[in-house]
Order: sequence, then C-alpha cells, then structure tokens
Amino acid sequence: MSRPDPVPAQGWCALSTLHSRIEAYLERALQSEHELSVREYSVIDVLSAQHDGPGGHFRMNQLADAVVLSQSATTRLVSRLEDRGLLARYLCPDDRRGIYTDVTQSGLTLLEKARPTNEAALREALDAAEQRPELAPLVAAVRALEPAS
Repeated sequence: MSRPDPVPAQGWCALSTLHSRIEAYLERALQSEHELSVREYSVIDVLSAQHDGPGGHFRMNQLADAVVLSQSATTRLVSRLEDRGLLARYLCPDDRRGIYTDVTQSGLTLLEKARPTNEAALREALDAAEQRPELAPLVAAVRALEPAS
C-alpha cells in the first residue's frame, strides 16, 4: 500500500506556521502601541475599506464572514469595540431585522494611527520568516501579492 504524498501536509504546516508567526508579531505591536488586538484591527480595517461616506456598513453576518469569525465571536468583538466608541451598530432602514456595523470617526482615527504599526510589524515578521528555509517560498509568494508602488 502506498503512503499519501506528504507535500500538501508539509505545505499546510508551513503556511500555518507563517500565519501564526505573523499574527504574533502583529498582536504584540498593535497591543503595545494602540491597545488593539489583531482581530479588532481587522474588523475596523474591513469596515473602513468598504466605507464610502455616510452609510458605509456591513451586516453582522457579512462582517463575520469577512474577518473569519463565528457570528457570536463577531458580536462580542463588535460590542467591545462599540463600548470603546470605535464602532456603532444600527438597524437597517429597509429591513428592521438587519443590524449594520459602521466605523465611527474615532475608529477611523485609531485605524490611521495603527496602520503604520501594522505594516511595519508585518514587514518585520516577513523578514524574520524569510530566514527560515521552509518559510522563504511562502514569504516570496506573499510579497508577490503586494501592489506595485
């Protein structure tokens, strides 16, 4: 009986390792500089990216999908950010069952302050990971996705 090809498992392990290393770098930097977790930063960033003036928003289920969290975890996270004045929730004007989430001006201001920290930590994490031979090809792939300046 032949053994399964180990390459996909090794690739997944390397990808998981790279993700964990990057997330740890980002978490330390965002927490120490801005008192934000990676997940909090991601939620604010996702909401701000689709924000186009008044009314830019996501339904809670759309937000959960965008940041890859369960609906209940997203609701708890949004509640914490809302308590800090960084997000606001309101009822959908067309469908009273829908709840939208939007970034407040305070949230946008914090995001603009945190974005350079996030980008610097990401570069640092990629530079460190690139030194490990099993991660270097993945780092090259991530860097290839960066838009040309």
